[in-house]
Amino acid sequence: MRRFRHRIKRMLVHVRRRVPPGLRLLLGILLICGGILGFLPILGFWMIPLGLGVAALDVVPMWRALRRKISRSDPGGDKNR
Repeated sequence: MRRFRHRIKRMLVHVRRRVPPGLRLLLGILLICGGILGFLPILGFWMIPLGLGVAALDVVPMWRALRRKISRSDPGGDKNR
């Protein structure tokens, strides 16, 4: 589970640096929709949390809630990696 969270964090940093702000929300919604179809071969349920994270980058209240949740779930930060 720790490895999964680390991958999600890395992907969010990459998206925040490379994707323009208006497009991030659209990308997040598309990832969530693709995650709902996770039973199909190429798509997966992993797309739902990633989509929520990407969409949260553009919506300030969601971003604050996401940062609080991440800081509560990982109190040591990146020291243990």
